[in-house]
Formats: sequence, structure tokens, C-alpha cells
Amino acid sequence: MKYIKLRDLSVSRIGLGAMGMSHGYIGAGSDDAESIRTIHRALELGVNFIDTAEIYGPYANEELVGRALQGRREQVVLATKFGLVSHAGDGPWNLDSSPANIRTAVEGSLRRLGTDYLDLYYQHRVDPNIPIEETVGAVAELVSEGKVRHIGLSAAGVDTIRRANAVHPIAALQSEYSLWTRDLEPRILPVLRELGIGLVPFSPLGHGFLTGTIRSPEQFDDDADFRKTNPRFTGENFRRNLRIADEVQAVAAEAGATPAQTALAWLLAQGDDIAPIPGTKRVSRVEENTAADAVELTDAQIDKLNALTPAAGEHHNEEQMRMYEF
Repeated sequence: MKYIKLRDLSVSRIGLGAMGMSHGYIGAGSDDAESIRTIHRALELGVNFIDTAEIYGPYANEELVGRALQGRREQVVLATKFGLVSHAGDGPWNLDSSPANIRTAVEGSLRRLGTDYLDLYYQHRVDPNIPIEETVGAVAELVSEGKVRHIGLSAAGVDTIRRANAVHPIAALQSEYSLWTRDLEPRILPVLRELGIGLVPFSPLGHGFLTGTIRSPEQFDDDADFRKTNPRFTGENFRRNLRIADEVQAVAAEAGATPAQTALAWLLAQGDDIAPIPGTKRVSRVEENTAADAVELTDAQIDKLNALTPAAGEHHNEEQMRMYEF
């Protein structure tokens, strides 16, 4: 496994997103033992970058990751997020990046994760009611206290990124970026590189669509799977987007790799300041995803992937899209 820098933070260039082990997908929370085995296998394969958040569950995912990392904490660059749980207010799925809420959030995360410091602490979504300077200033105090080592943002736009970085160096922006979600390229990626901020793409496999294993919306037969309401997975959009999966499959066949490995290899080819965090709850999938580190795409293959059919539909529903900045 190769390693890169997110500003000054050294991480494996493929990480592991733990969300789906507890939240958002069919079967989430149904086999914690397999999820823990998956985390352990990732560590064996050289993955040192594990991502979670207090909202996943809520709280259950941090607890799961904490159990998995008992006795292994020093092997891991541990990242979690705050801001989508209002602890003294309206509870989960309510934006709150006030300094007081951050104080409550970090203590809960440290306790659930079984650690006394976080390597990377992200604001999960920008809170329009709290100036970003106040939020970053509050997290900077946690850095000075040793509870947080690096600060991150998620789904933030150019103005927020610049203002945040002026208060304290930002190590990473976590945002959606993949072969079928490339909104960051025109404006945000250049600013990240200007400021020396790394990029952590979430959903690098398009919520599983780019793996080619999803061929019908009927596969989402559980109300807990958010893809049932995702515009790209519904109606005519789904049928149109199957062409993208087929185009990735064709390039994967040329490269002698799986579609998932091909999609990840394309991301890795975009720069040595990018560390995607594909999510899985299965050992076999983490082995497959991690092997993308060894896939080298040709220029011609990258050109084909760059020319994929554009995705039909927004990458999230209307309510979720309102919390994104571009």
C-alpha cells in the first residue's frame, strides 16, 4: 500500500469508510462481527485511514469502530465528524456547529471510539447559522488541547474553505468525487491545491453503482437503504445510468481489473493528494478495493473513463443537496 499526505497527515492512499457497517444501506448493522473482521483485514493490508461520524447510527458506527480498534489504535489514522447532531437542541440530522455543540460532540466521539485524540476531525456539513471562523476556532482549541490533531471540512465550497483555512490550516476536504460525480473539478480542486489541502473522496464507487453489481432498483428492498430515494437510482435515471456501469466494465476488462478497482484507480490517477474512502462491511470487498492500489491505467483507458456518459440525476435528493456547497 502506498501512502500520501493530506497536508501534513500521512495516510494510506486508499482508506476505509465505515458508514455502511451501521447506517444507510441494506444489511447495515446486521453483522458487526464481519464488519470488525473487515476493519482488521484492512489494517493487515496496509490501510491505516478509517472514517466514521457521530451521525452514523447515530453513534453506533463510532462504537463499532471503537471496538474494532481496541489494542490497535496506534495503527490507525482515525477520522470522525461533528455537526449533524444538535446535542442541546433538536438532535440528529440537525445542523449545529456552534462551539458549545462541538465540545459536547468531541467528548462523545472520544468516549465511543475509545481514544483520547482524533487524528482528523471534520465539520460534517457547513452550518449556515454559525460563521465558519467560530467553528474552526473552536476545533483549533481542541488541537491546542491535544484532543484533535488535524482539522477537516466536508462538502464545503470555495469561500468556506478559504475562510476556514485562514483561521487554522485545513488538512483535508471530504466530499463526493467519483467517475460520475465530478462537480469539484472546475473550482474546488484548484483551490485545494493552491492551499495545500488534501481531498478525501467519499462514495468513490457511486454508492456501489460503478461496481456493475447493481442492475435493478428492486435490489433495494429495505426501507433503510437510502438509494431507494436517490435520484440516480430511480426511474428512467437508473436505466440511463446503467450505460455508465457498462462503460466502466469495458475499461475494466481491458485493464484486467474489476470495475470497482478501475473506478478507484481512476481516482488515484487524479493526483497524489487524493485518498478515497470506499465503504464496505465485507472482507472480500475490502480486499478487492485495496488491490486497486496496484492497478495502473493507461492514458487511453483514463481518456475513455474521462469521456463516460454523464450521470442522469443529482447525486443526492433535494434535502441532502441543500447541505452541499460547490
